[in-house]
Amino acid sequence: MSYEVVWAPTAERQLAAVGTVAADRNAVTTASAWLDARLAADPLRFGTPTDSSVHRSGSSDILGVEFEVIEGDKRVIVHGVFAVG
Repeated sequence: MSYEVVWAPTAERQLAAVGTVAADRNAVTTASAWLDARLAADPLRFGTPTDSSVHRSGSSDILGVEFEVIEGDKRVIVHGVFAVG
């Protein structure tokens, strides 16, 4: 079963900021789509736990996200975005 992935407004602004300064904006777009797909497929097996098993952090090669899994609703909320590397 897939999860609904919701990007909080703060995360959307952070993603836009990372894209603005990136040398390759298309790579940021591709990385965010890849992360979105991983989160929708199986978020509790992606990344590593931070505060608890449902508060996690994961990344691609250039982009990372901090997210929360709401298992009962099959929803993932992306709370933060950061550049990797």
